[in-house]
Order: sequence, then structure tokens, then C-alpha cells
Amino acid sequence: MPPISKQKREKISEQILFHLFSIFPKQIFTSNIATELARDEEFIKKILLDLESKDLVKRITKSPTGIIYSKRSRWRISNQAHKAYSKHQ
Repeated sequence: MPPISKQKREKISEQILFHLFSIFPKQIFTSNIATELARDEEFIKKILLDLESKDLVKRITKSPTGIIYSKRSRWRISNQAHKAYSKHQ
């Protein structure tokens, strides 16, 4: 499989951010994001971790009842990224 260019990774990152912005404040699992964008879950997870390091998304590791997820993570757009997107809408 050929590597994906940096430009295409950035476009996919933008799609992820826009999707999370459109459903804000709902938090969704990596698999749901991958299904929505028709991409592989591992690839989406790598991009989400990269976005997390840039403080654009926030990882949720606990369920609403307070139980820590052992293998899954839910994601939402960070507050600062949400404010930036809101200004441009």
C-alpha cells in the first residue's frame, strides 16, 4: 500500500475536526469516526493521536459512569478548537 501524502493526511485531519465540530459536545468512539469517514480505524487513531498532541481533540478514557475504558477511547473536539471553528462559521 503506498504511503499517504502529508497533504492528504491534513485533509483527512480537517474532515475529522469538522465531523467532531458538527456533533459537539457529543463524544464518539474511534470506530464511529472511521465508519463516518470510510477509513481504517488504526489510521484514524494515528491521526487522532497526532491531533491530540496539537491540542485540537481531547481523548475521553472514562465512560459516563466513571469506568475506565481498557481498549477504547471516545473523542471530542477541544474547547479552543471549537472556538476557532465557531469564529469561521
